[in-house]
Parts: sequence; structure tokens; C-alpha cells
Amino acid sequence: MTTAIAPQPYAAPNEATQFAQQDATLTPRFYTTDFAELDRLQVDRHRALWDELVAEFRSDPNKDHFKRTAEFDADFSDMDPALRAQFIDFLVSSVTAEFSGCILYAEIKKRVTNPDVRELFGFMSRDEGRHAGFINNTLKDFRVAVDLSFLTRAKKYTYFKPKFIYYATYLSEKIGYARYIHIYRNFERQPDKRFHPIFKWFREWCNDEFRHGEAFAVLMRANPETLSGINKYWIRFFLLAVFATMYVRDHLRRPFFEALGWDVDDFDRRVIRLTNEISRQVFPVVVDTENEKLWALFERLYRNTVAIEAAERAGGIGGRLRAAALRLDCGVTFLRAYFQRPVENALPADVRMQPVW
Repeated sequence: MTTAIAPQPYAAPNEATQFAQQDATLTPRFYTTDFAELDRLQVDRHRALWDELVAEFRSDPNKDHFKRTAEFDADFSDMDPALRAQFIDFLVSSVTAEFSGCILYAEIKKRVTNPDVRELFGFMSRDEGRHAGFINNTLKDFRVAVDLSFLTRAKKYTYFKPKFIYYATYLSEKIGYARYIHIYRNFERQPDKRFHPIFKWFREWCNDEFRHGEAFAVLMRANPETLSGINKYWIRFFLLAVFATMYVRDHLRRPFFEALGWDVDDFDRRVIRLTNEISRQVFPVVVDTENEKLWALFERLYRNTVAIEAAERAGGIGGRLRAAALRLDCGVTFLRAYFQRPVENALPADVRMQPVW
């Protein structure tokens, strides 16, 4: 196995786990919800679609996919230290997000009696656990694996109403699909940029993400009250929150995307636009990604985040006041983005979407 030693801040597994344990604005969270409400979900309105989707989950098309090959035994000790640090940050964030889905879905299966809901979330927990384990094995190669059992006990859980779980998780799964397929395609065009074999697994992997999103789409359309009335305003909020968070987080990792052969601005625009377009299958309203003002506001959020970090490093009263003012400006900036005119959307016919290759 590789003898690569990771740079700070991940000098040892416990530090990686501590990083994953954080509950900051840009870090993945663990969630809990109202399981009794989930138990009351009905899917009969779209029974044919549901049965088709669950049959696909049951067949487990990726059951033999997440197996390591000899490529993972390569020596990565000559990887540029800055790239290694960014790569590990990417993996730690990814394993936390995947494991978050695994434990939430497993808890839903455990706590509900509705046979449709139990079966679906059992399959999705299986998939997310498989993803998290595959990523964590790569982190083990760098001697910085996250202690997932500790994380289960120690990380703070955030309560979300079921409908918020639907919106946030649907978007998380679909944006994960869009990110993975763009990275995979990029390495097909530029194989010399593929600095680690894990990226070769992204095509089939992203099909799991897409399928999970489809499950939430059917759930929401089978329970249309989640998509009407005041919920349209919540949908706009979650669209913008997910997109803005990705934009800021990716721009903080600019060198990582440069190593992938991507301009981070181009990558984020492509991923966000694709996710926004996919969201038309279920959301009655989406974001106007053709509005340049929206991108300018995302950029302001990113620059404010960089400035906040600098102010906090400076310390003292001045630094704290500066950071507080910048956080206030972030709130105002997000509100400005929220009040940009959205795009009304007529829901398509009752058919499943297929991955966009």
C-alpha cells in the first residue's frame, strides 16, 4: 500500500474525524426527522413508477462495482503536497456526506413500519454505506481514515421536517450526480489529469446518486402537497442554499479543480445548470441560472467567506467586528439572490428521468 503521509490539517485519523465532526456552514451535516410523518407517506398515486424504481434498487446494479483493484496499491507519495491536502479535504467532505445519508436512511428504515418506505430507505442506506466505505478505504491509504463509528455517536444531529429532507436530499443526490459525471467526462478527455484511480469509479457511482434522487422525486410527486403553496418558497430557498454552498466550497478549493483540469467557475456553472434543469422534473419553480446577477451574488458570498476567514485569523476586536459585518453581508447577499425572479415550471408527464450522459 502507499506510504504517503498527509500534510496538516489531517496528520492523523483522529484529526480527520474531528474535521468531519464539525458543524460549520460549509460542512455536511447529520440529520434526524419526524419518522411518524414519514410513515404516513403514500405512493399509490405513482405506483407503477414506484414499483419500477424499487425493482431497480432490488436488482442492485452496482453490487459488484465498488471493489478496489491493484491501481489503488500505487505509491502516491510524490503527489504534490498542496494537491494531496485538497484531495483529502475533498474525500473527507465526501465520506461525511455519504455516511450522513447512510445513517439517516438506516434510521428511517428502523423507525417506520410502512413497507414501501422501509424497503426504499433500506436500499438507499445500503448504497450510501457502500460509497462511504469505498471513500474511507482511499483515506486509509493516506493514513487519515474517518472513524465512522465515532462520528455516528459524536456528531451533532440537525432536525429537519420531512419535506425539508426531501428537498435537501433530492438536490444533494442530483448535484452529486452532476458533479461526478462532469469529473468523469473531464478525465475521459484528459486522462493525463487523472491523478488517482478513484475517479474511474464515478460513472456507475453517479448512477446510484441519480437513482436516489429519482426516489425522492417520486415520493414528492406522489404527495403533491410537498410541492404546492408555501412550499414553493421553501423549494427556492433550498435550491439557492445548495447551489450557493457548492459554489463557495468549490471556489475555496480552486487549486484542486485546477489539478483536475477544470476552471472552477466553468465547473460550477455547468453542474449548477444541469442540476437546476434536472430539478424541473419535480419542482414547480427553479432558479434562473441565466441571470448573471445570480452568479455575481454567489461570487460575493465566496469573497466574503475568504474575508471572514482572514478576519478571524487576525483576531482581536477589530477582526471579530469585521467578521460579524461580513456575515451580515452574506445574509443580505443571500436574500438578494432569493428575491431574484425565479423560473416557473410546469411539471412534466409522469415518467422517470434518465441520466444525462
